[in-house]
Amino acid sequence: MSAGIDSVLQAAVDAGDVPNVVAMAADADGPIYEGAAGPRAVGDSDAATPDTMFRIASMTKMVTTTAALQLAERGKLALDAPVEQYRPEFADLQVLEGFDGDTPRLRPPATKATVRHLVTHTSGLAYWFWNADIVRWEAATGTPNVLSAEKSIFTAPLVADPGTRYEYGINTDWLGLVVEAVSGQSLDAYFAEHILGPLGMDSTVFLMSEEQRANSAPVHLRGEDGAWAPSDVDWSQEPDWWAGGHGLYSTPRDYLKFQRMLLGGGALGDTRLLEEATVEQAFSNQIGEFDFPPSIATADPGSTDDFNPGPGHKWGLGLLLNTERQPGMRAAGSGAWAGLINTHFWVDRASGVTGAVYTQTLPFLEPRVFQVYGDFEQALYASIEAGSVRSRRFERVPEESRQKV
Repeated sequence: MSAGIDSVLQAAVDAGDVPNVVAMAADADGPIYEGAAGPRAVGDSDAATPDTMFRIASMTKMVTTTAALQLAERGKLALDAPVEQYRPEFADLQVLEGFDGDTPRLRPPATKATVRHLVTHTSGLAYWFWNADIVRWEAATGTPNVLSAEKSIFTAPLVADPGTRYEYGINTDWLGLVVEAVSGQSLDAYFAEHILGPLGMDSTVFLMSEEQRANSAPVHLRGEDGAWAPSDVDWSQEPDWWAGGHGLYSTPRDYLKFQRMLLGGGALGDTRLLEEATVEQAFSNQIGEFDFPPSIATADPGSTDDFNPGPGHKWGLGLLLNTERQPGMRAAGSGAWAGLINTHFWVDRASGVTGAVYTQTLPFLEPRVFQVYGDFEQALYASIEAGSVRSRRFERVPEESRQKV
């Protein structure tokens, strides 16, 4: 059943495309594939597994978005209300128009950003790695990027007026602050009570324990010879705030429960987190005539390569949506996103399958690394089309490993 998919993962490690890789897939009934290749850390004997801890980075965003949508369903949060209604400090942000020498030139925004703008990345906020003006602003003001976990990052300006374009940025970090203000709980406590706990996601955390860190895959970087080597790259372990945009660590097996919840229209087994209508909106175009950019040039090559998804992508509520199906891959209308350290997931409701690929490398989207994601997806759908995965569904997933929710 899984030999073809397994060979894709092993070949990627053998070729040095990735130092390690874990891949997962599930349908409505539960896991249909688990596979892994390579060591947790190059040079060590311990293998990467579906229970290895990974930095899932921006895969945190959909968890934070789910929290906001829950609060909206309960009538505690209005998506179309100004952000400053919940976080008054947001009103202090201005739009970066350019620079006079090394001095940033700022002006008041023409419109007020709403919570919906945060969810859809149309508020005008940006990330340093895909916006050169923010790189320059951070250098000019001595402000660190968001991975520093310092509260000063919330002084970063907008790069466009709210509602005028799609710009991927620190929106979901602000959204996490909104969730805290509305719920009266810290983000970690809210997640634990309303999302992670109900789904049984016991290995998804903002700070790893010593045991979890010992079972984690370090971030790998290429040396001058092109070979992978583990590093000590990580985000702050003493954060000023819980990063709703990138802060979680998780295991592939744990996060698959969250994916299955989305695949199940907001429910996993008897546990419902979101109403079906809300999930339908999450998988629907929420940015209108705007498009997710078909190409984005890197502004920090150490963090990410260029991103060239091509035309035909929209944004829902926390999810990148493809409007066309590529041969042998996910159906149109699938939702997906990824993490900076090269973790990726997608949810294909039309085909009834969700999948994910994990490794731990920088930069994001290095072509050889990104190719493994596509190769796994094609191998998975080929196996599903052939009927081999579904007919022998749990060959790689022992009964005792399949927790019931």
